[in-house]
Amino acid sequence: MKFSTFHLFYRFDGQSFKDVYDYHLELIELAEELGFDGVRLAEHHFRDYGVVPNLFAMLAHAAARTTRLRLGTGVAVLPLHDPIHVAEEAAQVDVLSGGRLDLGIGRGYQSAEFEGFGIDLAEARDRFNEALEVIVGLWTREAYRHEGKFYRTGAEVSLVPRPLQTPHPPLHVAAVSPETVTMYAERGLPILADPAATFRKVCAAAGTWRETAARAGHPDGAELVVARSVYVAPTLEQARADQERFEASFDRSRIFNERSAPVDPRTGRAAQGFEYYQDRYLKGGSVSAGFRWEQLEVIGDPARVIEQIALLRDAGFTNLLCDFGSTRPMPLEEMKRVMRFFAAEVMPAFRRSS
Repeated sequence: MKFSTFHLFYRFDGQSFKDVYDYHLELIELAEELGFDGVRLAEHHFRDYGVVPNLFAMLAHAAARTTRLRLGTGVAVLPLHDPIHVAEEAAQVDVLSGGRLDLGIGRGYQSAEFEGFGIDLAEARDRFNEALEVIVGLWTREAYRHEGKFYRTGAEVSLVPRPLQTPHPPLHVAAVSPETVTMYAERGLPILADPAATFRKVCAAAGTWRETAARAGHPDGAELVVARSVYVAPTLEQARADQERFEASFDRSRIFNERSAPVDPRTGRAAQGFEYYQDRYLKGGSVSAGFRWEQLEVIGDPARVIEQIALLRDAGFTNLLCDFGSTRPMPLEEMKRVMRFFAAEVMPAFRRSS
């Protein structure tokens, strides 16, 4: 099992934008020091939910401050971008980092972001699939031309620079619904499973992906990534108490609301293609502490956390994307202690002995 850290870049009340950037860049440097395998950054627009609109600019900066970590997107929202720019900027980061880029991609879901860019959320899946075709085409062909429904090159073009990794940087597609998992497994595209889906759903997704990919003739060994909220404390009692403290200090409706939900503004219901997520974001994230403890979060003392991670590994995941507190207003030194404790007490259980 590999371990990566996730960085939403949520801006809490009283923080400047630079405060947010400095906080997470320090944690990225610590992740390298502690032996984590990679980091992934989230893209968001128009509100404090996440204040990194350009993932590749931030990853290029992180590349200059690290030497070993894999540098990933989690995820780049393809329908909000010209795929030619994504292919170029990702290739540039891959070169600058010495071939350390991992490209996590998704179709997005936040209605406010799509409205801000003037893009119909119902087109998200079709735009995503076409954008992915363009990106891979530019990465893998010396000369490439595309004339599609949403995107066009206008002429035959050659990508400059080209990615350092061959045939291209690893791709991971955000997916957990059975339809989406099956679609990309048939193409051999590994998944990045949703942190808001239960253990049962993500484990089922991994099983579906591996079975479908095998039937389609893809070789075994693909890296499947699962994102989870992660917290480990010395005792179960402290972990439970800390969870209650985190929840009491944060208004969850700031994340789970109509602006975040995949809602068609014309109907007030889930946009076409997002029926699987019909109510998740409209319920205000109102799930109990017990539900999060049992079904959503990797949380507890080291023994319990190791058991939960082993469950994910045995289901077929090979990289745990750890969100140690994107929405927890945790002072930097406390967050560093959490990461250090996890690295010392949990990660060694999943490292091969020499």
